Amino acid sequence: MSALDSLEKKLDELFVKQLPALPAGLKKWIVTYLPWINLVIGVLTALAALGLWRTAHTVNQWVDYANQLSAAYGGTAKVNDLGPLFWLALIVIAVEAVLYIAAFPGTREKKKSGWNLLFYALLINVAYGFVVMFTDYGSVGSFIGSLIGSAIGGYFLFQIRSSYSKSAPTRKAKKA
Repeated sequence: MSALDSLEKKLDELFVKQLPALPAGLKKWIVTYLPWINLVIGVLTALAALGLWRTAHTVNQWVDYANQLSAAYGGTAKVNDLGPLFWLALIVIAVEAVLYIAAFPGTREKKKSGWNLLFYALLINVAYGFVVMFTDYGSVGSFIGSLIGSAIGGYFLFQIRSSYSKSAPTRKAKKA
């Protein structure tokens, strides 16, 4: 059993067996609309990552310009570019976006593989919170917020886990 399988089993024990169950109607609604919700979230997250990437490049260009200007006038102060943790956080956001988008076909067809991609995105979200905690714009509070958000998402995700099977239901072909 892999570490992810073990983690999934422990989280299932927590979120399904120890916490109250969601009403059946709400579970059905979530399973019906989850593929579309995650597709929208994935596209918005990808657009946000692209916007952050463009903004970061602009910021770095301005920082370089300010440092050159300072040096030209005899200044000794130097402003730092965005650090490697910023770029790592940006990569993590992009990976999360890809997972959300990639989960669309599997969750639409109620495949366990689609659910697994959402589970991985949930774990990536925790990793993002951890990475951001060590940047200039993050803190322990932002990491705790990420953990709380991931716990809420995990609760809903594990509540609907039983709706996803290892083999996908086959679509019926239309008669001509």
